[in-house]
Amino acid sequence: MAGFLKGKVAVITGASSGIGLECARVFSHEGASVVLAARSAGKLKDLEEELHGHPVLTVVTDVTVESDCKHLVEETISRFGRIDILVNNAGLSMRALFKDLDLSVMKRLMDVNFWGCVYCTKYALPWLLDSKGSVVGVTSIAGFSGLPGRTGYSASKFAMSGFLDTLRTEHLYDGLHVMTFAPGFTSSNVRIAALTADGTPQGATPRAEEKMMSAREVALHMLKGIRKRKNFVILTTIGKATVWLSKFFPRIVSRLEYRVMAKEPDSPLSGAN
Repeated sequence: MAGFLKGKVAVITGASSGIGLECARVFSHEGASVVLAARSAGKLKDLEEELHGHPVLTVVTDVTVESDCKHLVEETISRFGRIDILVNNAGLSMRALFKDLDLSVMKRLMDVNFWGCVYCTKYALPWLLDSKGSVVGVTSIAGFSGLPGRTGYSASKFAMSGFLDTLRTEHLYDGLHVMTFAPGFTSSNVRIAALTADGTPQGATPRAEEKMMSAREVALHMLKGIRKRKNFVILTTIGKATVWLSKFFPRIVSRLEYRVMAKEPDSPLSGAN
């Protein structure tokens, strides 16, 4: 893939940690000018310093705010004059049963995961059409098969997948590449920041992070998918099996998912019955 991104401009949301952070590093190393968006000015500044010597622009952005997403695109065009890749990576998770969930949590997840993708794509789209570029939506296996205890997360990722599917079909013949990218369980801080029933972060991961695919591996898979202009990339054996089996054996998958999620430490499912 050496040289594939040379001369291209990539906008990455949620760039301050996890998959977004590693995408910034990998894409920059491969020659792209990177535009890094996140809410934390301090973390963006640190990343900008790390990538010193490479073309980089940081824009403090809350993707739930439409004007922030418009500003992100305007700043990108002002600095680089084009957009070739948009990675809609900013995301938020949750862990609680719907019956216990404050609805503000559901709204928050929809605002970040779904509307953040919509807002950024809307304002970047004219430039992506000019460059025949790529829109990437970082979704989840939970966007193909609903996970118990993750109602808001699954709903937002299903919505995101539907949006990307439709966008892909609308632009089937004008060169736009739309990729739905589902990493599966990845080692990152997404579970630490995940919201509980009342909207407070759970503060710790319930899963063995060291056994998961690293964020860097995920970023490399994403780059490969963009280069090959794939419509869908689903990572990990379990992820691929879940998506396939859910199409033909949904009841079996539901039972298996329940069993797996119920085994998590302090799982909300443990007292559901």
